[in-house]
Amino acid sequence: MKKRVWTAVLVFVLCAVMALPAGAAEKKTAAKTYRSELTGEEISTSIRNQRPIAVIVDNETIALPHYNTANADIVYEMVNSLANQRITRLMCVYKDWGNLARTGNIRSTRPTNILVAQEYDAVLLHDGGPFYNNVYFKRYPDHYAGDFKRYKNGKAREFTDYISGGDLVAKKLKSAGLSSTYPKGFDKDHFVFDPDGHVDLKLDGPVSKAGKEVDLSGAFWHNKSKLTYNSKTKTYTYSEYGKTHKDAETNATMDFKNVILQDVTYHQYDKNGYLIYNCIGLGEGWYITEGKAVPILWKKDSESGDTIYIGGTGEQIKMNPGKTYIALIPDDTWDKVEIR
Repeated sequence: MKKRVWTAVLVFVLCAVMALPAGAAEKKTAAKTYRSELTGEEISTSIRNQRPIAVIVDNETIALPHYNTANADIVYEMVNSLANQRITRLMCVYKDWGNLARTGNIRSTRPTNILVAQEYDAVLLHDGGPFYNNVYFKRYPDHYAGDFKRYKNGKAREFTDYISGGDLVAKKLKSAGLSSTYPKGFDKDHFVFDPDGHVDLKLDGPVSKAGKEVDLSGAFWHNKSKLTYNSKTKTYTYSEYGKTHKDAETNATMDFKNVILQDVTYHQYDKNGYLIYNCIGLGEGWYITEGKAVPILWKKDSESGDTIYIGGTGEQIKMNPGKTYIALIPDDTWDKVEIR
């Protein structure tokens, strides 16, 4: 009798599942992931409310090779100083830092990094910086400066500081009284990603162009930064100092689905070359993906406001899911940027 009852129950359950609308049976599995606010790609819901970190990475030749920059969701490149041939630094933004590999090396930050990091509510990890940062840190105190982990690599001390391990990051945040999760009500959606990943830029405008190579060596002439399109992977590979950038441990390249360039004026603080980009306002730019480039406008209304990228329709552009490279180009070298 019991066997008949269980058989009937099993038949009922199977019939109920078969009667579900298409896709309903997969909802439980789908709920384990969501589309990342940084890349538009599927990642675990276990870190949905985890704040990103933004790590300042030295970009001088002596700091190379870098560690773990290839795994960043978003990489910003900007001039660190008007001195030293306008050397750049990278700001690498990571959403999933729980198992962070050795990353860096870490160097000092600048005011522009503080303005950009707060767009993502990211905790800025750095190794100090000039006093010009102080007024901005008073308004955005979510940062951590100090030793992370020193590695003996035969270089001067300033080139030996690395972040290594998500546990270390969590401990540093806790010791500084910083939350590792987003504040309630924070709007996490910085970009607009096409869920199907089919953004195909139309080259029907008078200034749109092919974007197979993005040559920034005229603007970032110390680093000679370039991004070259790979038609097989449909991504842009980053190079500097005349060769492809590769990770020190994994040999991985830095590859990006999206490339954004911003034409930005700047204010020079002093004779030492310290500067801040005037990144609050409105300016011109380029959006480049899958071998094509179109002109855009960028707009940032406040220190904490997102930078919005606006297309020819007057609306925020849709981007392809994937990693993004963003360069802030000083306006006096904007005309030296070459997109081919």
